[in-house]
Amino acid sequence: MFEKLSVAPPDPVFGLLEVFKADPRPEKINLTVGVYQDADGRTPVLDCVQRAEQILADRAVSKAYLPIDGLGEFNAALQRLVLGESHPATGDGRVFTAQTPGGTAALRIAAEMVASSGPGKKILVSNPTWANHPQIFSAAGLQVTPWKYLNDSGTAVDLDAALAAIDAASPGDAVLLHTVCHNPTGFDFDRSQWNLVLHHVRERGLVPVFDFAYQGFRESLDADAAIIQEFCLDDQEAFVCSSFSKNFGLYSERVGGVIAVGRQASHMPAVGSQIKAHIRTFYSTPPAHGGRIVQTVFSQPELTVMWHGELAAMRTRIGQMRQRLVQELAGRCGDAPFSFLASQAGMFSFSGLNAVQARQLRDDHAVYIVDSGRINVAGLNENNIVAVADAIAAVTETRDSSAVRQQVC
Repeated sequence: MFEKLSVAPPDPVFGLLEVFKADPRPEKINLTVGVYQDADGRTPVLDCVQRAEQILADRAVSKAYLPIDGLGEFNAALQRLVLGESHPATGDGRVFTAQTPGGTAALRIAAEMVASSGPGKKILVSNPTWANHPQIFSAAGLQVTPWKYLNDSGTAVDLDAALAAIDAASPGDAVLLHTVCHNPTGFDFDRSQWNLVLHHVRERGLVPVFDFAYQGFRESLDADAAIIQEFCLDDQEAFVCSSFSKNFGLYSERVGGVIAVGRQASHMPAVGSQIKAHIRTFYSTPPAHGGRIVQTVFSQPELTVMWHGELAAMRTRIGQMRQRLVQELAGRCGDAPFSFLASQAGMFSFSGLNAVQARQLRDDHAVYIVDSGRINVAGLNENNIVAVADAIAAVTETRDSSAVRQQVC
């Protein structure tokens, strides 16, 4: 059978990382993979995580299998983090939560639940979106329907296009919504736009799948969750797919969770049983260590306070680097061309550069970004930001008229 297989295309992000690693140039700069880096260009282990790991090491916790839906204490903590301490949906028994290996597995479980509710189900997905989203949903048997996310200049969300796509969908279909820090663009709906989007979702009878991979990276833990909490006040069905890769720095531990919110408490035993049935066939039970780290931090008040401080520091540094990049580019290209970057949020920035220019950055300047033009802002620091700005200015000066979505220098 192997002779009949063709080579799968490389992942657009991790495949590029392999090219970066093989690049012998000492001045190379990696702005591809979405991992946080500190001012020294390192992906740190948070102090609260190190303290939690020491506590776990001292306890010598068993390595026995977890339950199918993971650690009960972790799931309860995740529910509180996303829905708040006393959300009516929790009090009414309309919530089921399961620990998963990262946000990717949470998305796949949500996709399987939508797909199993009936044949021919569709999920609306913004275009652009995270490169792995279409594959996850297609693998579950959903029809992926893209909707135009950005306006024609690529400098803001296209609200009219979003509402038109929602209104054209069928009741029971799903819609993927990046709650905060849209990947790859960095452009989010503002509060009034969110109110309209979710009103149309309710009216059309769609099931939102909230991709919540960056809680705490836009404004704060609570503010970033507000849209989800308000939507779930009504008797609505929804999935929330959370990840602790970014806000805990637990990338390799694969820690996440899926939250299902139902209309009635009587529905939730069946919902929970089906989620566990899907988990059992995919990965059987989640890994324990990362979940125990998160649960330990949440159970120790001093570690929780420490985490809040470290998360705020990461958020602040990313914001400072974004503003600094805008300033550096303004000094080379004038105020207008890249000013829209300042309105973006989170780790990523849709720069407006095209695939040709992205390759020029890599080939001529050893600056690695993905072909979509997405930049990992968290990879910028005082040691590389001038070189990055110089390189972007260089590749935009020689473009043809269609090279970028907006006017550049």
